[in-house]
Amino acid sequence: MTRYLAIVAFLLLGAAASFAQDPGSPIPLFPAAPPRSYEPEPLPAPATELGIPGSPGPIDNPDIVPRSTGSPTPSTAPEMTTRIFCQQPITVRIADRALVPERYRGFLGMWSDAAWTAQLCAALVVENIASDGTATIHYAFGPIGSNARVPGGVLNGTGIVQDGELRFQNSDGSQFAFRPLYADLDGHLTTPQGQSYRAIFKKTP
Repeated sequence: MTRYLAIVAFLLLGAAASFAQDPGSPIPLFPAAPPRSYEPEPLPAPATELGIPGSPGPIDNPDIVPRSTGSPTPSTAPEMTTRIFCQQPITVRIADRALVPERYRGFLGMWSDAAWTAQLCAALVVENIASDGTATIHYAFGPIGSNARVPGGVLNGTGIVQDGELRFQNSDGSQFAFRPLYADLDGHLTTPQGQSYRAIFKKTP
């Protein structure tokens, strides 16, 4: 009897080992479920480059409202022109002043001949400002003089007018603020390290 039980136990153990080594019979860890379907989602708009002393970077301000995607009608479409600021070409379309809320009109236009440092030129174009204060802007930066070794570029983005200031901020935390000063704009730049720069942006016809 003992010999018979030993033989049965040996056969059972052999069958179990054979099942465990059989790769054709896997045991699922979780119950079978249909594959999850994913709906396509639009990609975020690419960040644009913003120049500041020593550290150009993209604009990034969650409080800024994106510009409207609507197109003006042909009868009210602003005239398009190309200008050179800080050695950078900019395509400019300045809105009709009559279509901009009166409290924002002092920011509308082209502002140039500014410099944050002795090496870095800056210019600002404010194309339009919506009723909620959202401003369509171009910010140009570049070297002063042909021998200056600083980067140049153009930001095409948005800012916001709040408490009498046009403001925007880039991803490293540098903050830009502009206030009307007689016929010009008084610009202020504060870096994340606490460095402050001031420049007068002249009204440009």
